[in-house]
Amino acid sequence: MSCKKKTETPPDVGYAYAPTTIGKYVVYDVDSTVYDDFFQDTTYFKYRIKEKLEEEYIDNSGRTAIKMIRYIKTYNASVNYDQMPWVVKDVWSYLKTSTTLEVVEEDVRFTKLIFPIKVDATWNGNAQNTIGEWDYTYSYMDRTEIVNNVKFDNALLVVQKDDKNKNAIHRQYYIEKYAKDVGLIYREIKDLYSNTIIVVNGAVTPVETRIEKGIIYKLTYVTHGTE
Repeated sequence: MSCKKKTETPPDVGYAYAPTTIGKYVVYDVDSTVYDDFFQDTTYFKYRIKEKLEEEYIDNSGRTAIKMIRYIKTYNASVNYDQMPWVVKDVWSYLKTSTTLEVVEEDVRFTKLIFPIKVDATWNGNAQNTIGEWDYTYSYMDRTEIVNNVKFDNALLVVQKDDKNKNAIHRQYYIEKYAKDVGLIYREIKDLYSNTIIVVNGAVTPVETRIEKGIIYKLTYVTHGTE
């Protein structure tokens, strides 16, 4: 008699949602609207961002992290983005461990993802900064998603904060979407204020309909690759 050793496929914990290949980049279009109550005006910003994993280094905790260089092209109606040079905007830090994806943005560390990825899993995305506790949650995973007319077969949604109907003067809505083998493909932020309360048919109208101060920000996938 002969015996064959049984091999088992290890479980997919979701690491592909946070690629770490050096040279990998993702290009995004960014649109943001800033509402200023002091000057009582509204400013629109439009630009293109490229986030590239440039090189590994040892961080202050002795862990191997990656420098994520962020390049920018500012929108110009008379010049195509392809005719513009990339200009360095920021240097962020990107660190994937066996249990987390951590990104340091403007010297603030966020726990973007946790592994294994499971629907309804919750964690404090601000555990390593001083912003205050936010309960990030996986709303869905491994779902087909279309972003900017591009189809992704495996995508997930992280709801970082959503206080809809919880605050009459301050609206916060922060989400991110990731795709396997690509990483971040979409980010949306609404952080809005209004001290002017409007009631219609006995209900307070949404802050979005009476904005006095704040920001609406959208970052949308364009393309990705490796250089």
